[in-house]
Formats: sequence, C-alpha cells, structure tokens
Amino acid sequence: MIEISLGKMVLLALIALIVLGPEKLPGAARTAGALLRRLRSGWDNVRAEVERELEIEEIKRAARAAAARAEAAQADFKSGLQQAQQPFVEAAAMINPAAPVMTRLDAGSAEPAEAVQAELALGEPGPLPPAQEPPHEHA
Repeated sequence: MIEISLGKMVLLALIALIVLGPEKLPGAARTAGALLRRLRSGWDNVRAEVERELEIEEIKRAARAAAARAEAAQADFKSGLQQAQQPFVEAAAMINPAAPVMTRLDAGSAEPAEAVQAELALGEPGPLPPAQEPPHEHA
C-alpha cells in the first residue's frame, strides 16, 4: 500500500491549506475522509467475497476427495468380503456338489447368498450356541 510518512502528511496539509484556504479545509478533509472510508469499505467487501469463494472451492475440493476415499473404501470392503466368502463357497461346493452356489452377494441381503444357499443345501441349521452372559462385577 502507499506509505505516507509524517513529513509527507505535513507537506500535504500545508499545500491543502494554501490551495483551499482555512474556510474550505475542514469540509475538504471530511469529504476526503468519507471517500477514503468508502474506498476502504469497498476493498474490504471485495476481499471478503474473494475469500468466501476460495473457501467454497476448498470445501468442494474436500468433499470430492472424501467421496473418492469413501468409494475406494467401499470397493476395498467389497473385494475383502468376496475374498472372505470364497472359502465358504468352496466348502459348500465340496459338501454338496450338486447344489447350485451363487457367487455374489444379494443386493438387499445383509448375509452372503452363498451361506444361505449352503444352509439350504445342508438342511436345517443346528441349534444355536447358548448365549454367554457378561461377567458380573461384584461391588
């Protein structure tokens, strides 16, 4: 920005006093001050708007990066789930080779289709193990 030292300010004041005279100088100073405030306010508004736009772009960039990370995590999860299901599919095929075995998850099911198919091929599942109660703390 423009650097105005004390000496330059005094010189400007003397020139203004000579050119405008003592009667018009206070009014001119008020007008100059108002114009300077308006100019500064406009500059601050422009700067604030540019900063807001930059923040919006940064938020959009972060959102795109988070979406990409979420998609990658979802793909990793699906591949890991398929790898974990593979031994069960192979075991079901060994137990009952005549039963058809699905090789992917049902879209709306929370449990693997292969496990359901293997359970149907083997018949009713056995009894569930007894539920274990958490150890009680004595006071």
